[in-house]
Amino acid sequence: MKKGDFLWIFLLLIWVAILVIPSSREVFILSTNAHPYIGGFIKFAILASMGDLLGLRIKKGEWIIPKGFIFRAIIWGIIGMMVTLVFTVFMGGAAAAQASNKLPFKGSQLAQAFFGSAIMNLTFGPMMMAFHRFTDLYIDVKYEKKGEKVTIHELVDKNDWHTLVEFSWLKTCPFFWIPAHTIVFLLPSEYRVLVSAFLSIALGLLLAIAKKGGVKNEV
Repeated sequence: MKKGDFLWIFLLLIWVAILVIPSSREVFILSTNAHPYIGGFIKFAILASMGDLLGLRIKKGEWIIPKGFIFRAIIWGIIGMMVTLVFTVFMGGAAAAQASNKLPFKGSQLAQAFFGSAIMNLTFGPMMMAFHRFTDLYIDVKYEKKGEKVTIHELVDKNDWHTLVEFSWLKTCPFFWIPAHTIVFLLPSEYRVLVSAFLSIALGLLLAIAKKGGVKNEV
C-alpha cells in the first residue's frame, strides 16, 4: 500500500468515527437538520470526490489529483444539495400517491421506499447523470483549451452518448441505484443523504472496474 492509500482510508475512518461516536453523531444530526443544504453540499463534495480519487487510483495504479479537482468537488456539492431536495420530494410523492391509491401497498414503508427510489432514478437520475457528465466534460475541455471559450455544441459532440445511455442510464440506474436507494430510503431521514454520498464511493469503485473492462465514460 502507498502513502496515499493510508491517507484515503484515514479520511474515510474520520467519517465513520463521526457516526459511531455518540457525541459527534448528535452534533452531526443537529447540524444536518438545521442546515440540510449545506450538509448535503459538504457530504457529497468530500465523499463523492473521494470516490472519484479512488476510481482513478484503481484505474491508473497511483493517486492522481485530476485537473480542476476543486471545481469537480463543487459540482459534487451542488449535486448533494439537489439530492437533499429530491429525496424529500420523491419519498413524499410516493407516500402521497399510495395514500390516493395511485400506487399500491398503502402504508408499506418498503413499498414507499422502492417506489420513491424507482421513480427518482428513472426521471431525475438520468438528468443528474447528464448534468454531472457535461460539467465534468466542460472542466476537461476548459483545461485542454487553456481558457478558450467552450460551447454546448462542442460538448454535445464530445460526449460519449453510447456509454452514458447504455451503461450509466440502462445499467447503473436499474441495477445499482434503484436497489441502493430503496435501502437508503428505509433509513432515518437524517442519514439518507450521507449514506447516498458513501454509495458514490462504491460507484467510483464500480466505474473504475468497468473502465478496466472497456467502459470509457463515467456517470
